[in-house]
Amino acid sequence: MSEKHDSFETFDFDLQPIRGFPELRWTGKRPFTSTQFFPAQRKEAYGDAKDGWLNQIFWGDNLQVMSHLLRNFRGKVDLIYIDPPFDSKANYSRKIKLKGKSVDASRSSFEEAQYHDMWNNDGYLQFMYERLVLCRELLSNTGSIYLHCDYRRSHYLKIIMDEVFGLDQFINEIVWVRTNAHNMKSKGYTRSNDHILFYTKTSEYTFNEQFNPISEEQLSRYKKDADGRLYTGQDLTFSSESETRRDTWRGTTPSPGRAWGASIEQREEWWEQGLILKKRDGTPRLDGLKVYLDDAKGTALSTMWDDVSRVGNTSSERLGYPTQKPEALLDRVIEVSSNPGDLVFDFFMGSGTTQTVAMRKGRRFLGADINLGSVEITVQRLLNEARTIVDEENSLLGPSDASLKRFTGFELHNVNNYDIFRNPVEAKELIKEAMELQPLPTSSVFDGQRDHYLVKVMPVNRIATRADLNEVINGMDFKAFEHRQAEAPSKIVERIMLVCMGHEPDLGPELVKAAKPFNIEVEVVDLIRDKSNLHFKRQSDAKLASKDGYLEIVGFYPLNLLQKLSMDADTVEDWRQLVETIKIDWNYDGAVLSPELIDAPGKDELVSGRYPIPKDAATIRVKITDLLSESWEGEIENA
Repeated sequence: MSEKHDSFETFDFDLQPIRGFPELRWTGKRPFTSTQFFPAQRKEAYGDAKDGWLNQIFWGDNLQVMSHLLRNFRGKVDLIYIDPPFDSKANYSRKIKLKGKSVDASRSSFEEAQYHDMWNNDGYLQFMYERLVLCRELLSNTGSIYLHCDYRRSHYLKIIMDEVFGLDQFINEIVWVRTNAHNMKSKGYTRSNDHILFYTKTSEYTFNEQFNPISEEQLSRYKKDADGRLYTGQDLTFSSESETRRDTWRGTTPSPGRAWGASIEQREEWWEQGLILKKRDGTPRLDGLKVYLDDAKGTALSTMWDDVSRVGNTSSERLGYPTQKPEALLDRVIEVSSNPGDLVFDFFMGSGTTQTVAMRKGRRFLGADINLGSVEITVQRLLNEARTIVDEENSLLGPSDASLKRFTGFELHNVNNYDIFRNPVEAKELIKEAMELQPLPTSSVFDGQRDHYLVKVMPVNRIATRADLNEVINGMDFKAFEHRQAEAPSKIVERIMLVCMGHEPDLGPELVKAAKPFNIEVEVVDLIRDKSNLHFKRQSDAKLASKDGYLEIVGFYPLNLLQKLSMDADTVEDWRQLVETIKIDWNYDGAVLSPELIDAPGKDELVSGRYPIPKDAATIRVKITDLLSESWEGEIENA
């Protein structure tokens, strides 16, 4: 039985070895039976609630997001799809390009890092293990989880999922055959597929069977009856008992609902009509089935998905986000393993494909990502989808499915005030600069030195755990410790500072314990708590004006973006070239931005920068987001 406390969420999870049960082991593996509750701050709201529900998007570490969600969503999520890091040993980036059709090509674009996908093996496995445990807690009893991976880690992840969800809850390993086969080695077969591991919470899971359409080859085998209807199968009759006995079918009866796309009720009806022969034991003969084309459902969907293309360079879906997955892939997953109104969750959100398809299919959704660029892209994509749905519902023809209820309103939250870094890829360098760390030899595992402390910057895309200490421990100079202790037995042999974005409460004591018998001092600096005296990045600036009944953006100066472009503010031909979106709340309540006007032009178009002020406007809040997804927010009173 799970328990709830003010600061922590706990859950039962038996890690005791079971005889005959294989278990994956790694250095630093430890039970995960509780997690700290992290608060969330509601920052923005779009659209209206339907039936009391607003979809929710979170910016922050997904472990902290899920720990937050346990309070209200434990056992309530119907479907989880995740496309986590593959440990591909690659850096992923997207091209940032100035807006407008006439710009200086020599300095109008650059590659902006989005995230690193490089891990040490033990850290990756513990990272995924903890998040999968939380997935199990969040799933409903009829819920399913789809984990998208590839050849690098699929075998390890399957064993972890066997442990977390149970061997009996493994349903399928789906092979998604992409169209771009490639080979990363000089010898070997080309690689053209990803793996999707499909598990469930219990045996009572939602599964809406899907069928592939009749192929041309199958259609060629259809014949016409006297009425001109196309059918396949044999024209068999019960002309004599001996004929029935003579041809005994060898094999097993297929499972109900899979024979030629027919339901068991339909099969029984055909049996009654004499369209199916009987075997010697009295059960139906499948090869005696006559199926008409207008009654056939097609071929039941298998685990080989070779009919879904990747998001290519010329695809209309393409947003320029690395590792973007096609909507058709998520459409299938959501259609099969959820029903309208169900709750869908993706906490490696990326470009928001899962959330977009969920909105279109009438599902409620939750989403999370640590990359602010991901959050901004997803928000804009959802706004576009919501507009499309509203236009469809208001059209003369009406919606394609009038009975389908769509949930288009959503909120944006920060978890644990996660607003220090725009992009985790740059976080380490920003910290080193802000803390004025003195450099160390490149061979050191430490990131610098400050006030006699060796400083290690822990992973900033999640809370720091005991498993993360392994690299620090391996980097300790125990021979130097021994020499210093021999010279001064009562003194401290080393001082170490750990810098992190949230951490397990015993992080410092665990490192002290690992250094025994040597006496070290450990200081843990948590940037979420201790950031007040650190300045991490150049701030943006803007000027607003109210003139002749219009709100005017007089100027916008995103200093970080300008630096990356190697440009000064006065060298930019038009500040609008630097802007992705402008959002305006005409009646800001002082807490949550609820944009009533959103200026988000197309690829080569520029924002307006001048907007008529409604008569009832009061406190006007403006949010300007630049090409890096960094934002400036400011207010002006309506005179």
